[in-house]
Amino acid sequence: MSTLRNMATVYLQYQGKVLMLYRKNSKVISDSWIGSAGGHFEEWEVNDPKACVLRELQEELHMTQQDITDLQLRYICIRHVNDEIRINYYYFAELLKYKEDIPSQEGDTKWYVLNDIRSLNMPFTAKHMIDHYLSIGRHTTHIYTGTAVEDHVVFTPLHIF
Repeated sequence: MSTLRNMATVYLQYQGKVLMLYRKNSKVISDSWIGSAGGHFEEWEVNDPKACVLRELQEELHMTQQDITDLQLRYICIRHVNDEIRINYYYFAELLKYKEDIPSQEGDTKWYVLNDIRSLNMPFTAKHMIDHYLSIGRHTTHIYTGTAVEDHVVFTPLHIF
């Protein structure tokens, strides 16, 4: 039987740029660009991915919700890896005040022009999510679900009905 691994990530943007974190020496995702901040849910966050992403923002970048605006859940992706079902919640937000150097104990941070991040080494669902976001998602207000299937991710808008 597979176990569940819930994770949340935030992508901080400022005037056409996005802050990316190169994660080093992590147990699950290492030596890869993961977004601005992110990680695994704590027990009390199981039903609240926003709480997880805000906690990770504080822990990894020493920022709070007061440092950002327009925090939105945009993607929920699922992938079966070995004995885990990984569920990733991807958020996007705008940074209120630009800071060139934002240190993190989790790895190296760097600002990129948003359109240039496609070439970065990222986890499987993140890579496909960013491709979708750049071509479609950033032009809509939908939340998308993504299901990983062999060599790509199938995205569907999540409708309320």
